Amino acid sequence: MGRLLLARLPADPYISNHCAQPFVVPFHGDLPMATQSSPRSLGIVLRLVGLIFVVGIYPLTIVWPDGWGWLPAQPQYLSMIIGIYATLGVFLLLAARNPLQHLSLIWFTVWSSIVHAGIMAYHSIQDATQRGHLWGDVAALVVVAVALAALTPRQGAATA
Repeated sequence: MGRLLLARLPADPYISNHCAQPFVVPFHGDLPMATQSSPRSLGIVLRLVGLIFVVGIYPLTIVWPDGWGWLPAQPQYLSMIIGIYATLGVFLLLAARNPLQHLSLIWFTVWSSIVHAGIMAYHSIQDATQRGHLWGDVAALVVVAVALAALTPRQGAATA
């Protein structure tokens, strides 16, 4: 039987004074995959995804419009998507400093990416002129969701 040292590190300084005591959790065998990954690996992926969300989406719509931009061009839609994803990207970059304190944001990114990819996949299949999205932004959102889900500890594993 091994021992796993965990610490609760709430983001709120008031709570930190009362809850930041480390504790030991006994475990048998190997840890689940999501808890084996290091916060460092998760931080690297968060930085990469955050950077792409902040500065990469617009260039992708120019370089590969069939895979990243809806045709005919819809500038209002594009500016909304860029604004939302750039904002999320900034917060992912901030979360990369200490991923375990930002699990809800990371899981929001996972699930919203799955939902967004699903909706876009449906519309791409319905409209043959939009099929390029299946290999562009739909695939990218699935990759983001899978990578973050694989590296992010479940809430109970991070705080148990």
